[in-house]
Amino acid sequence: MTETAHPGSVLVVDDDAAIRRSLERGLRLSGFAVRAVGSGADALTAVRDTPPDVLVLDVSMPGMSGIEVCTRLRDDGRDLPVLMLSALDETADRIAGLQAGGDDYLVKPFALQELVLRLRALLRRRPPAVTGAPLRVAGLVVDPAARTAERDGHPLELTRREFELLEVLARNAGLVLTRDQLLERVWGYDFDVRSDAVDTFVSYLRRKLEADGRPRLVHTVRGVGFVLRDTP
Repeated sequence: MTETAHPGSVLVVDDDAAIRRSLERGLRLSGFAVRAVGSGADALTAVRDTPPDVLVLDVSMPGMSGIEVCTRLRDDGRDLPVLMLSALDETADRIAGLQAGGDDYLVKPFALQELVLRLRALLRRRPPAVTGAPLRVAGLVVDPAARTAERDGHPLELTRREFELLEVLARNAGLVLTRDQLLERVWGYDFDVRSDAVDTFVSYLRRKLEADGRPRLVHTVRGVGFVLRDTP
């Protein structure tokens, strides 16, 4: 079976026809194979019929929202990368979309080249088969092969991106990792990108790690980055 020339297949889901046409044209010119649909229901059908390599999903759509689409895909066990699109004032929806299993987000309006770079990064980061013993640090047990994690015996319900972030922090326990290092190791961004994704996902991860009053494990080192350790 020969390898296809395009960098990957993209399904664009947005209820705005002008945005769909613009992204379809721009992504095709960038070498992607592109399909576009205008509703959440059509997105689920398209993914079921011919799964794309990556999904570009508008958060706020009438009828079935991008949040619900992402939730249904993850509940069905589909782990394709999802990049959420949202308007500047849709912060709550964007957060809900990421918590539903989105991998990254862009705020409209955005440059096509930034979308292309992020899609290529998402496609590069398809996780390989992982083996090896679980990581054990500071009351955490992180099993890369099973993609499960627990703290003090309590299972952690993590999205794929939260798990990858925790795994990288656990593998480097006691070492301060900069935001750029985390963007490269977790998101695959080997280019300069303006993104608060690291801080956003660290806050989600902390909320789950610190449930029921457990002490903080992921600490901020001001002006540098983040470190996982069991002391302040």
